[in-house]
Amino acid sequence: MESFYRTHRYLLSHLNSPVRRGLMDEIDWNGRLIGIKGSRGVGKTTFLLSYAKEFFGIDNRDCLYINLNHFFFSDRTLTDFAAEFRTQGGKVLLIDQMFKYPGWSKELRYCYDHFSDLRIVFTGSSVMRLKEENPDLSGKVSSYYLCGFSFREFLNLMTGCRFRAFSFEEVINRHVAIAQHICSETNPLEYFRDYLHHGFYPFFLEKRNFSENLLKTMNMTLEVDVLYIRQIEQSYLPKLRRLLYLLSLDAPCTPNVSQLSKKIEASRATVMNYIKYLQEARLINLLYAPGEESGKKPAKVYLYNSNLMYAVNQLPVDELAVSKTFFYNQLQKDSRVNASERNAGFLINGAYDFQVVSRAEAKNLSGMHYAVERMDVGEAHMIPLWLFGFLY
Repeated sequence: MESFYRTHRYLLSHLNSPVRRGLMDEIDWNGRLIGIKGSRGVGKTTFLLSYAKEFFGIDNRDCLYINLNHFFFSDRTLTDFAAEFRTQGGKVLLIDQMFKYPGWSKELRYCYDHFSDLRIVFTGSSVMRLKEENPDLSGKVSSYYLCGFSFREFLNLMTGCRFRAFSFEEVINRHVAIAQHICSETNPLEYFRDYLHHGFYPFFLEKRNFSENLLKTMNMTLEVDVLYIRQIEQSYLPKLRRLLYLLSLDAPCTPNVSQLSKKIEASRATVMNYIKYLQEARLINLLYAPGEESGKKPAKVYLYNSNLMYAVNQLPVDELAVSKTFFYNQLQKDSRVNASERNAGFLINGAYDFQVVSRAEAKNLSGMHYAVERMDVGEAHMIPLWLFGFLY
């Protein structure tokens, strides 16, 4: 146990977390069982450590961070460890890499039922289905999702500003005043292209080649998260990788499942399953018409965020495609995003038709809204594209 406390103190002492994530204030930390999901690379470990440092401090033994990758847990059960932690006065156990531990849901349920004075916060892959596939945790776990950096978080980090997030309704109704205030303190467009290229994943701060690091992260997502959790044989990995590559070349696109089936030499049903897995892994986004179910063929396939477009594609990327990918990515956290039936591109919350356009293409049409590229301050229904990066 002492070795885990030493590691805990060391990690908190050397923690580098320059941006306080908005999710920190959204979570009800009084919950006895909290699951924090997120795609690989978005900073789940840093988030857990930041919580420990902010709410408990470095030397407080009430809280302990552990990583289930440790070989110790190949011979010791999580329930035994949690029981010992409690007897030594522990109150909050932070568990990283939960999905790699066999029988994790049953042991979490045991801890929940038998250790009423212990709170557990754990991280997991975005591929995990905490409630749908784990009846042990139904009604017990509070699930949250940690996104990559928003443009707001990136801009605050780069400029030292402390801009707050705005709701979608605030952006719609007050975008001129909001943009004027932000532009009075900094020039968002000066940083926007950098964000689109490398600002979504916090590891851009590391002194490593970002694109190579992102490609490694994508491959690890496929090899570990998708194959391991979905129990797919390793021999099928090349098909999954090829499918992702083919989709990335044309995204955003309407997928031709028959052609994709031929190109990766798999059945149409397998292609649809793989597309779903890629969505769960937060490597792609699927856009559906209103009322369509997620099991059906999507109206459009997007890469999950704009950074992925630059990493995968060796050719110059299409700027409008990048802008649309950014818009969808930033909206999806708290809004319902569908394909528009008015040929606008996006329908937000069933009420707002949006087109993502260049400044020259924007028109002040009734009933239509525009997210406009390279615009600092908008007017009427024309809203600067970058401002949608302030939604979280």
